[in-house]
Amino acid sequence: MITLLLRKKTLIIKATFCLLMFLMPAFILQAQLKKSKYVVIGYVGGYRGLTDMSMVNPEKLTHINYAFVNVRNNRAWLTHERTDTINFRNLLTLKKKNPDLKILISIGGWTWSKNFSDAVLTDTARKAFAASAVDLIRKYKLDGVDIDWEYPGLQGDHNIVRKEDEQNYTLMFADLRRELDALEKETGNKKLLTAAVGGFSRFLQHTEMGKVSQYLDYINLMTYDYFQDTLGIAVHHTNLFASDKYKTDNSADKAVSAYLAQGVPASKLVMGIAFYGRSVMVKDSAQNGVGMKTGEHIWVGGYTHLKDSLLNRNGFTYYRDNAAGAPYLFKASTKQFITFDDEWSVKNKCQYMVDHQMAGVMFWEYADDKKEYLLDAIDERLDAK
Repeated sequence: MITLLLRKKTLIIKATFCLLMFLMPAFILQAQLKKSKYVVIGYVGGYRGLTDMSMVNPEKLTHINYAFVNVRNNRAWLTHERTDTINFRNLLTLKKKNPDLKILISIGGWTWSKNFSDAVLTDTARKAFAASAVDLIRKYKLDGVDIDWEYPGLQGDHNIVRKEDEQNYTLMFADLRRELDALEKETGNKKLLTAAVGGFSRFLQHTEMGKVSQYLDYINLMTYDYFQDTLGIAVHHTNLFASDKYKTDNSADKAVSAYLAQGVPASKLVMGIAFYGRSVMVKDSAQNGVGMKTGEHIWVGGYTHLKDSLLNRNGFTYYRDNAAGAPYLFKASTKQFITFDDEWSVKNKCQYMVDHQMAGVMFWEYADDKKEYLLDAIDERLDAK
Protein backbone atom coordinates (compact mmCIF):
# COMPACT_ATOMS: atom_id res chain seq x y z
CA MET A 1 0.00 0.00 0.00
CA ILE A 2 2.82 2.41 0.89
CA THR A 3 4.61 1.60 -2.35
CA LEU A 4 1.43 2.27 -4.33
CA LEU A 5 0.93 5.62 -2.61
CA LEU A 6 4.52 6.62 -3.32
CA ARG A 7 4.07 5.72 -6.98
CA LYS A 8 0.90 7.83 -7.18
CA LYS A 9 2.66 10.75 -5.51
CA THR A 10 5.57 10.44 -7.91
CA LEU A 11 3.22 10.40 -10.90
CA ILE A 12 1.44 13.52 -9.60
CA ILE A 13 4.75 15.37 -9.14
CA LYS A 14 5.89 14.39 -12.63
CA ALA A 15 2.59 15.47 -14.15
CA THR A 16 2.70 18.79 -12.32
CA PHE A 17 6.29 19.36 -13.45
CA CYS A 18 5.39 18.60 -17.08
CA LEU A 19 2.43 20.97 -16.90
CA LEU A 20 4.61 23.75 -15.52
CA MET A 21 7.20 23.18 -18.25
CA PHE A 22 4.41 23.38 -20.82
CA LEU A 23 2.95 26.58 -19.39
CA MET A 24 6.22 28.34 -18.54
CA PRO A 25 6.92 29.63 -22.08
CA ALA A 26 3.44 31.12 -22.15
CA PHE A 27 4.05 32.87 -18.81
CA ILE A 28 7.39 34.20 -20.03
CA LEU A 29 5.89 35.35 -23.34
CA GLN A 30 3.05 37.07 -21.52
CA ALA A 31 5.52 38.91 -19.28
CA GLN A 32 7.63 39.94 -22.26
CA LEU A 33 4.61 41.20 -24.16
CA LYS A 34 3.51 43.18 -21.12
CA LYS A 35 6.92 44.79 -20.82
CA SER A 36 7.41 45.45 -24.52
CA LYS A 37 3.97 46.80 -25.36
CA TYR A 38 5.28 50.36 -24.99
CA VAL A 39 8.78 51.67 -25.48
CA VAL A 40 10.62 53.33 -22.61
CA ILE A 41 13.54 55.26 -24.08
CA GLY A 42 16.13 56.79 -21.77
CA TYR A 43 18.77 59.25 -22.87
CA VAL A 44 22.05 58.48 -21.13
CA GLY A 45 24.70 61.18 -21.28
CA GLY A 46 28.29 60.49 -22.23
CA TYR A 47 29.05 64.05 -23.30
CA ARG A 48 30.78 64.78 -19.99
CA GLY A 49 33.18 61.87 -20.47
CA LEU A 50 33.28 58.58 -18.63
CA THR A 51 29.83 57.77 -17.21
CA ASP A 52 28.91 55.31 -14.47
CA MET A 53 26.63 52.95 -16.41
CA SER A 54 25.98 50.87 -13.30
CA MET A 55 23.36 53.50 -12.39
CA VAL A 56 21.21 52.38 -15.36
CA ASN A 57 18.50 49.78 -14.72
CA PRO A 58 18.13 47.98 -18.08
CA GLU A 59 15.09 46.01 -16.90
CA LYS A 60 13.01 49.20 -16.82
CA LEU A 61 14.04 50.37 -20.29
CA THR A 62 13.53 49.16 -23.83
CA HIS A 63 16.00 51.57 -25.47
CA ILE A 64 19.00 53.65 -24.45
CA ASN A 65 19.99 56.64 -26.59
CA TYR A 66 23.62 57.50 -25.94
CA ALA A 67 24.15 61.25 -26.02
CA PHE A 68 25.93 62.63 -27.86
CA VAL A 69 27.87 62.02 -31.04
CA ASN A 70 29.14 65.22 -32.66
CA VAL A 71 28.89 66.40 -36.29
CA ARG A 72 32.36 67.40 -37.45
CA ASN A 73 33.82 67.78 -40.95
CA ASN A 74 30.46 66.59 -42.31
CA ARG A 75 30.77 63.28 -40.46
CA ALA A 76 29.39 61.67 -37.30
CA TRP A 77 32.29 62.11 -34.90
CA LEU A 78 33.20 60.81 -31.44
CA THR A 79 34.60 63.90 -29.76
CA HIS A 80 35.47 61.91 -26.63
CA GLU A 81 36.44 58.69 -28.36
CA ARG A 82 38.47 57.27 -25.46
CA THR A 83 35.64 57.55 -22.95
CA ASP A 84 32.86 57.00 -25.51
CA THR A 85 34.25 53.58 -26.38
CA ILE A 86 34.40 52.61 -22.71
CA ASN A 87 30.84 53.86 -22.22
CA PHE A 88 29.68 51.79 -25.22
CA ARG A 89 31.31 48.67 -23.80
CA ASN A 90 29.70 49.21 -20.40
CA LEU A 91 26.29 49.85 -21.95
CA LEU A 92 26.50 46.59 -23.90
CA THR A 93 27.03 44.66 -20.66
CA LEU A 94 23.52 45.78 -19.63
CA LYS A 95 22.14 43.38 -22.24
CA LYS A 96 23.09 40.52 -19.92
CA LYS A 97 20.18 41.61 -17.73
CA ASN A 98 17.90 42.56 -20.63
CA PRO A 99 18.81 40.87 -23.93
CA ASP A 100 16.06 42.82 -25.70
CA LEU A 101 17.55 46.19 -24.74
CA LYS A 102 18.43 48.35 -27.76
CA ILE A 103 21.33 50.83 -27.64
CA LEU A 104 21.49 53.72 -30.12
CA ILE A 105 23.84 56.61 -30.68
CA SER A 106 22.18 60.03 -30.56
CA ILE A 107 23.82 62.54 -32.90
CA GLY A 108 23.61 66.27 -32.26
CA GLY A 109 21.87 67.73 -29.24
CA TRP A 110 21.69 71.42 -28.41
CA THR A 111 25.45 71.99 -28.51
CA TRP A 112 26.46 69.76 -31.42
CA SER A 113 23.81 70.62 -34.02
CA LYS A 114 25.75 73.53 -35.52
CA ASN A 115 27.11 71.60 -38.51
CA PHE A 116 24.13 69.48 -39.58
CA SER A 117 23.21 71.90 -42.37
CA ASP A 118 26.66 71.52 -43.98
CA ALA A 119 26.74 67.76 -43.47
CA VAL A 120 23.51 67.18 -45.41
CA LEU A 121 23.73 69.98 -47.98
CA THR A 122 24.45 67.83 -51.06
CA ASP A 123 23.77 64.27 -52.18
CA THR A 124 27.46 63.41 -51.76
CA ALA A 125 27.67 64.98 -48.30
CA ARG A 126 24.49 63.26 -47.08
CA LYS A 127 25.61 59.83 -48.22
CA ALA A 128 29.01 60.26 -46.58
CA PHE A 129 27.42 61.52 -43.35
CA ALA A 130 24.96 58.61 -43.28
CA ALA A 131 27.76 56.12 -43.93
CA SER A 132 29.87 57.59 -41.10
CA ALA A 133 26.98 57.32 -38.63
CA VAL A 134 26.22 53.73 -39.53
CA ASP A 135 29.92 52.84 -39.47
CA LEU A 136 29.93 53.79 -35.78
CA ILE A 137 27.15 51.40 -34.85
CA ARG A 138 28.72 48.72 -37.03
CA LYS A 139 32.08 49.15 -35.27
CA TYR A 140 30.67 49.16 -31.74
CA LYS A 141 27.89 46.61 -32.35
CA LEU A 142 25.05 48.98 -31.47
CA ASP A 143 21.42 48.91 -32.56
CA GLY A 144 20.67 52.13 -34.33
CA VAL A 145 20.93 55.88 -34.89
CA ASP A 146 18.98 58.69 -33.27
CA ILE A 147 19.17 62.16 -34.85
CA ASP A 148 18.76 65.13 -32.49
CA TRP A 149 19.11 68.12 -34.81
CA GLU A 150 18.17 71.17 -32.75
CA TYR A 151 16.83 72.52 -35.07
CA PRO A 152 16.54 72.43 -38.91
CA GLY A 153 16.01 75.91 -40.28
CA LEU A 154 16.31 77.47 -36.81
CA GLN A 155 19.21 79.19 -35.09
CA GLY A 156 19.44 76.89 -32.07
CA ASP A 157 22.88 77.23 -30.48
CA HIS A 158 24.45 79.35 -33.26
CA ASN A 159 23.62 76.79 -35.95
CA ILE A 160 24.41 77.15 -39.61
CA VAL A 161 20.95 77.71 -41.11
CA ARG A 162 19.71 77.40 -44.70
CA LYS A 163 16.29 77.36 -46.32
CA GLU A 164 17.33 73.99 -47.82
CA ASP A 165 17.43 72.46 -44.34
CA GLU A 166 13.75 71.56 -44.59
CA GLN A 167 14.12 69.24 -47.57
CA ASN A 168 17.63 68.07 -46.68
CA TYR A 169 16.35 66.95 -43.29
CA THR A 170 14.06 64.50 -45.10
CA LEU A 171 16.75 63.36 -47.53
CA MET A 172 19.18 62.76 -44.65
CA PHE A 173 16.82 60.22 -43.10
CA ALA A 174 16.31 58.51 -46.46
CA ASP A 175 20.09 58.03 -46.79
CA LEU A 176 20.43 56.87 -43.19
CA ARG A 177 17.67 54.32 -43.70
CA ARG A 178 19.40 52.93 -46.81
CA GLU A 179 22.68 52.54 -44.92
CA LEU A 180 20.91 50.87 -42.00
CA ASP A 181 19.06 48.50 -44.34
CA ALA A 182 22.42 47.43 -45.77
CA LEU A 183 23.76 46.82 -42.26
CA GLU A 184 20.66 44.77 -41.44
CA LYS A 185 21.48 42.48 -44.36
CA GLU A 186 25.07 42.13 -43.13
CA THR A 187 24.14 41.29 -39.55
CA GLY A 188 20.67 39.79 -39.81
CA ASN A 189 19.57 42.15 -37.01
CA LYS A 190 17.06 44.99 -37.12
CA LYS A 191 18.68 48.43 -37.00
CA LEU A 192 16.66 51.36 -35.73
CA LEU A 193 16.37 54.93 -36.94
CA THR A 194 14.78 57.48 -34.62
CA ALA A 195 14.67 61.24 -34.13
CA ALA A 196 14.34 63.64 -31.24
CA VAL A 197 12.15 66.50 -32.45
CA GLY A 198 10.88 69.83 -31.18
CA GLY A 199 7.61 69.69 -29.29
CA PHE A 200 6.47 73.02 -30.75
CA SER A 201 4.86 74.23 -33.96
CA ARG A 202 7.90 76.12 -35.34
CA PHE A 203 9.74 72.82 -35.72
CA LEU A 204 6.99 71.59 -38.03
CA GLN A 205 7.19 74.79 -40.09
CA HIS A 206 10.80 73.96 -41.00
CA THR A 207 10.51 70.20 -41.60
CA GLU A 208 8.47 67.70 -43.60
CA MET A 209 7.58 65.38 -40.75
CA GLY A 210 4.84 63.61 -42.69
CA LYS A 211 7.49 62.50 -45.20
CA VAL A 212 10.22 62.00 -42.61
CA SER A 213 8.09 59.65 -40.52
CA GLN A 214 8.17 56.92 -43.20
CA TYR A 215 11.87 56.39 -42.49
CA LEU A 216 11.66 56.45 -38.69
CA ASP A 217 10.86 53.78 -36.13
CA TYR A 218 10.17 56.29 -33.35
CA ILE A 219 9.77 60.05 -33.10
CA ASN A 220 10.76 61.34 -29.67
CA LEU A 221 8.81 64.48 -28.85
CA MET A 222 10.88 66.87 -26.75
CA THR A 223 7.84 68.12 -24.87
CA TYR A 224 9.91 70.09 -22.39
CA ASP A 225 11.97 73.29 -22.15
CA TYR A 226 8.89 75.31 -23.00
CA PHE A 227 10.24 78.02 -20.68
CA GLN A 228 12.47 79.21 -23.56
CA ASP A 229 9.60 80.29 -25.77
CA THR A 230 7.83 82.89 -23.62
CA LEU A 231 7.25 86.62 -23.38
CA GLY A 232 9.25 86.96 -20.19
CA ILE A 233 6.83 85.20 -17.85
CA ALA A 234 7.15 82.12 -15.65
CA VAL A 235 5.63 79.12 -17.43
CA HIS A 236 5.64 75.36 -16.99
CA HIS A 237 8.51 73.81 -18.92
CA THR A 238 7.00 70.36 -19.51
CA ASN A 239 3.23 70.74 -19.22
CA LEU A 240 0.85 68.17 -20.68
CA PHE A 241 -1.93 70.66 -21.46
CA ALA A 242 -2.25 74.44 -21.76
CA SER A 243 -2.50 76.30 -18.47
CA ASP A 244 -5.51 78.46 -17.68
CA LYS A 245 -3.22 80.87 -15.81
CA TYR A 246 -1.47 82.29 -18.88
CA LYS A 247 -1.71 82.09 -22.67
CA THR A 248 0.61 79.57 -24.32
CA ASP A 249 1.11 77.89 -27.66
CA ASN A 250 3.14 75.10 -26.10
CA SER A 251 2.05 71.86 -24.46
CA ALA A 252 2.56 68.17 -25.06
CA ASP A 253 -1.07 67.84 -26.13
CA LYS A 254 -0.71 70.57 -28.75
CA ALA A 255 2.50 68.98 -30.01
CA VAL A 256 0.87 65.58 -30.45
CA SER A 257 -2.08 67.11 -32.27
CA ALA A 258 0.21 69.11 -34.56
CA TYR A 259 2.29 66.07 -35.53
CA LEU A 260 -0.82 64.00 -36.20
CA ALA A 261 -2.13 66.80 -38.42
CA GLN A 262 1.11 66.57 -40.45
CA GLY A 263 0.42 62.91 -41.16
CA VAL A 264 2.74 61.39 -38.56
CA PRO A 265 1.31 58.09 -37.25
CA ALA A 266 0.48 58.09 -33.54
CA SER A 267 2.11 54.64 -33.35
CA LYS A 268 5.52 56.26 -33.94
CA LEU A 269 5.14 59.18 -31.52
CA VAL A 270 6.91 58.97 -28.16
CA MET A 271 5.92 61.25 -25.26
CA GLY A 272 8.78 63.26 -23.73
CA ILE A 273 9.32 63.49 -19.97
CA ALA A 274 11.74 65.81 -18.18
CA PHE A 275 13.84 64.27 -15.42
CA TYR A 276 15.07 67.76 -14.45
CA GLY A 277 13.62 71.08 -13.36
CA ARG A 278 13.81 74.68 -14.54
CA SER A 279 13.74 77.66 -12.20
CA VAL A 280 13.35 81.42 -12.41
CA MET A 281 12.93 84.35 -10.05
CA VAL A 282 9.64 86.19 -10.57
CA LYS A 283 8.59 89.80 -9.92
CA ASP A 284 5.27 89.04 -8.25
CA SER A 285 3.90 86.37 -5.89
CA ALA A 286 0.43 86.31 -7.48
CA GLN A 287 -0.70 82.86 -8.68
CA ASN A 288 2.28 81.49 -6.75
CA GLY A 289 4.53 82.78 -9.49
CA VAL A 290 2.80 81.18 -12.48
CA GLY A 291 2.52 83.63 -15.36
CA MET A 292 4.43 86.38 -13.55
CA LYS A 293 7.22 88.44 -15.13
CA THR A 294 10.61 86.83 -14.73
CA GLY A 295 14.11 87.83 -13.75
CA GLU A 296 17.15 85.62 -13.21
CA HIS A 297 17.14 81.97 -14.30
CA ILE A 298 18.57 79.58 -11.71
CA TRP A 299 19.95 76.06 -12.08
CA VAL A 300 18.13 73.57 -9.84
CA GLY A 301 19.19 70.15 -11.14
CA GLY A 302 17.36 66.87 -11.48
CA TYR A 303 14.26 65.41 -9.90
CA THR A 304 16.08 63.33 -7.26
CA HIS A 305 17.53 66.55 -5.86
CA LEU A 306 14.21 68.39 -6.11
CA LYS A 307 12.29 65.67 -4.31
CA ASP A 308 14.85 64.97 -1.61
CA SER A 309 15.88 68.55 -0.87
CA LEU A 310 13.23 71.06 -1.97
CA LEU A 311 9.79 69.42 -2.14
CA ASN A 312 7.91 71.16 0.72
CA ARG A 313 11.31 71.92 2.26
CA ASN A 314 13.54 74.98 2.67
CA GLY A 315 10.63 77.37 2.24
CA PHE A 316 9.32 75.82 -0.99
CA THR A 317 5.66 74.81 -1.27
CA TYR A 318 4.41 72.22 -3.75
CA TYR A 319 1.51 73.11 -6.06
CA ARG A 320 -0.32 71.57 -9.00
CA ASP A 321 -1.70 73.37 -12.01
CA ASN A 322 -4.45 70.86 -12.67
CA ALA A 323 -5.48 72.40 -16.00
CA ALA A 324 -1.92 72.04 -17.32
CA GLY A 325 -1.17 68.72 -15.61
CA ALA A 326 1.96 70.40 -14.27
CA PRO A 327 3.46 70.47 -10.75
CA TYR A 328 5.62 73.33 -9.50
CA LEU A 329 7.34 74.72 -6.42
CA PHE A 330 7.22 78.29 -5.17
CA LYS A 331 9.18 80.01 -2.42
CA ALA A 332 7.23 83.11 -1.47
CA SER A 333 10.02 84.70 0.57
CA THR A 334 12.38 84.88 -2.42
CA LYS A 335 9.84 84.61 -5.26
CA GLN A 336 11.58 81.56 -6.77
CA PHE A 337 9.51 79.42 -9.14
CA ILE A 338 10.52 75.83 -10.09
CA THR A 339 8.83 73.78 -12.82
CA PHE A 340 9.35 70.05 -13.40
CA ASP A 341 7.77 66.63 -13.94
CA ASP A 342 6.93 64.49 -10.90
CA GLU A 343 5.29 61.10 -10.32
CA TRP A 344 1.82 62.60 -10.72
CA SER A 345 2.51 64.36 -14.02
CA VAL A 346 4.47 61.38 -15.35
CA LYS A 347 1.57 59.02 -14.73
CA ASN A 348 -0.75 61.50 -16.45
CA LYS A 349 1.58 61.59 -19.47
CA CYS A 350 1.70 57.80 -19.57
CA GLN A 351 -2.09 57.65 -19.49
CA TYR A 352 -2.34 60.23 -22.27
CA MET A 353 0.15 58.22 -24.34
CA VAL A 354 -1.91 55.05 -23.90
CA ASP A 355 -5.20 56.82 -24.65
CA HIS A 356 -3.78 58.27 -27.86
CA GLN A 357 -2.24 54.96 -28.97
CA MET A 358 1.29 56.35 -29.03
CA ALA A 359 4.45 54.21 -29.03
CA GLY A 360 5.64 54.96 -25.51
CA VAL A 361 7.64 57.46 -23.49
CA MET A 362 11.17 58.83 -23.43
CA PHE A 363 13.07 61.00 -20.99
CA TRP A 364 16.07 63.30 -20.69
CA GLU A 365 18.23 62.31 -18.90
CA TYR A 366 18.90 59.30 -16.71
CA ALA A 367 21.49 60.87 -14.40
CA ASP A 368 19.03 63.57 -13.30
CA ASP A 369 16.98 61.06 -11.30
CA LYS A 370 19.43 58.46 -10.08
CA LYS A 371 17.01 57.21 -7.43
CA GLU A 372 14.60 56.42 -10.27
CA TYR A 373 11.56 58.06 -8.70
CA LEU A 374 10.17 58.93 -12.13
CA LEU A 375 11.31 55.77 -13.87
CA ASP A 376 9.53 53.78 -11.17
CA ALA A 377 6.38 55.82 -11.83
CA ILE A 378 6.65 55.03 -15.55
CA ASP A 379 7.27 51.36 -14.84
CA GLU A 380 4.34 51.14 -12.42
CA ARG A 381 1.85 52.82 -14.75
CA LEU A 382 2.84 50.95 -17.91
CA ASP A 383 2.98 47.61 -16.12
CA ALA A 384 -0.65 48.16 -15.18
CA LYS A 385 -1.68 48.55 -18.82
